[in-house]
Amino acid sequence: MILRQVIVSLLETDLYKFSMGQCIYHQFSDYKTTWTFTCRNKDVFFTPEMVEEIREQIKAYCELGFTEEELSYLNNIKWLKGSYIDFLRLWHPRFEDFVIATDSECGLCIETAGTWLNTSMYEIPTLAIVNEVYFRMNYDYNELIDSFKERLEQKITWLEEKKYFLSTYSEFGLRRRLSAEAQELFIDRLQQVMARQEKQNEQQQQISKFVGTSNVYLAKKYGLTPVGTMAHEWIMCVGQGNHKHNPAYSNWYALEAWVKEYGILNGIALTDTITTDCFLKDFQLTYATLFSGVRHDSGDPKIWGDKMIAHYEKLGIDPKTKTLLFSDSLDFEKADELFRYFGERAKVAFGIGTYLSNDTKEEALNIVMKVTKCNGQDVAKLSDASGKGMCKNPEYVDYLQRSIDWRMNH
Repeated sequence: MILRQVIVSLLETDLYKFSMGQCIYHQFSDYKTTWTFTCRNKDVFFTPEMVEEIREQIKAYCELGFTEEELSYLNNIKWLKGSYIDFLRLWHPRFEDFVIATDSECGLCIETAGTWLNTSMYEIPTLAIVNEVYFRMNYDYNELIDSFKERLEQKITWLEEKKYFLSTYSEFGLRRRLSAEAQELFIDRLQQVMARQEKQNEQQQQISKFVGTSNVYLAKKYGLTPVGTMAHEWIMCVGQGNHKHNPAYSNWYALEAWVKEYGILNGIALTDTITTDCFLKDFQLTYATLFSGVRHDSGDPKIWGDKMIAHYEKLGIDPKTKTLLFSDSLDFEKADELFRYFGERAKVAFGIGTYLSNDTKEEALNIVMKVTKCNGQDVAKLSDASGKGMCKNPEYVDYLQRSIDWRMNH
């Protein structure tokens, strides 16, 4: 490696990887998955030197193991169980599960294959490595971090002057951060702002509350709440990985397995894996009652929020008791607008990613690493917005769409 090690702890991933990981361990330990990296930017190219550095960084990540201190921290998260913690004591990444090559349009091809238990855990650290290597080796990093700090201070000023009101918000920026340094710098500054505001807030004035981060490593380091429940992979693999399942019922299978694991704990449901309209077919009274809220990740957020509130009301559930968590390409202005629109009708929270962790004078990378096969079968996401899906087999996407259409129309 020519750069500092990017991932220094196995806690340096999003919390939902542990939330899903425990369910996988207890209910789907024999599932096999394939994951594929994609860069959606059209003008980005990874040089052979970058690819080699990414390979060496991933090798270093695969040499890590959990420390007893880290396992003790995870054990104090109330929905994580001792059996899963004991499994993590033995677990470490396998470099043998990775194929890293240069034969793609952007110059970087990454694919992982193996047990779902393993490959699920690789997504977030891999994306963090790719981001940091690219920005450190393709630009003058000192100039980038200076522009990041300048924009950070502007955001801090806006928060202190209460230009925007964000209600309750968390930081979701690990996978697309400029660097580990940048993400930690932002969290450290937010902590300082929150401490000052809470000290000065003797009259209980309305303030934006920074409550946590998806990055478990930084949550532990800064005493924050680690945040995260489920990702699209959960609905895709549980719903489509079993060849006997009708994929139009993916949400039902996924929600049922989640409730079996967690009951009423850890309950924010993701709605858009095979469209929110199809999700609502399965999100009936039992699940709508058990889950504390829902997360928006694609499509028009106001249309989605209105639809969710109407659905709760139809079921006889007071929407003010439920959380609408918005996490799709947010900045302070969008979050403020959404709170003003929904704030009096439901609990509103935000997960803000790239805007907090990689806001510089250069465009952020739009990179993803998605599950593309489960148990040898294609899987796909059909979200509420075009361009966010990813599947190698267009015939399977057509089959999934026809399955959903038939269910919705019959």
